[in-house]
Amino acid sequence: MIVANTHEGEIPSCPITGGGYGMKPLSELKVKIFADGADKAGMLNLYRNPLIKGFTTNPTLMRKAGVTDYREFARDILRAIPDRPLSLEVFSDDFAEMERQALQIAELGNNAYVKIPVTNTRAQPSNELLRRLARMGVKLNVTAILTLEQVRDVAACLAAGPSCYVSLFAGRVADTGRDPVPMMAAAVELLRPYPNLELIWASPRELLNIFQADALGCHIITVTHDILQKLALVSKHLGDYSLETVKMFHDDAHKAGYKL
Repeated sequence: MIVANTHEGEIPSCPITGGGYGMKPLSELKVKIFADGADKAGMLNLYRNPLIKGFTTNPTLMRKAGVTDYREFARDILRAIPDRPLSLEVFSDDFAEMERQALQIAELGNNAYVKIPVTNTRAQPSNELLRRLARMGVKLNVTAILTLEQVRDVAACLAAGPSCYVSLFAGRVADTGRDPVPMMAAAVELLRPYPNLELIWASPRELLNIFQADALGCHIITVTHDILQKLALVSKHLGDYSLETVKMFHDDAHKAGYKL
């Protein structure tokens, strides 16, 4: 076991993030931050932030945002955000229909990436569809990946294609009690021979994941709007944050009128 020598008020450095008070400024991160959501107002607000390098959506986020007309939403948001990559997902469970939808989405804008699930709901791999679309020059974002075997297979399918993304759901891996960091590090190495492919750290659960992804050499991390609202907390003095927390508890108890 490694024991760090620290002074009072300090915390030891983390081998993954650099840790402690010495965190890298957001402006120096190499990992690209993509905003994950489908609320148009929120997306346009984040579009004004130079830290946000791209956008991703999915049918669940679109439904949550109240989107009812898929085609109109896709056209509208691609017109509003024409110069950063924006991923839109197919929603069929049939591979032939997925292909038709993918080609339609791809035609909506040069910055459109088509999200294809790694399998359909019957656990049938999307490999053949991925190969066909890649050969046609469709920019893809292969989603819902949770194993290194899936990363390896998808990379082989996309090898001869254009710029594509491989989305490994690190947050969902963590939800199962597994540490996603070793898996993400292995995925970075699996994609190293493929210059057209970028690895996405998908479904992060906290801001720390941005720094973990950066330290591992992950190309992109998708971050939901609620987590992005916490960016102002990066490198915040922990003593100040402690005091703010104490004040919050005190104020809420006072507002509630609690007595003993």
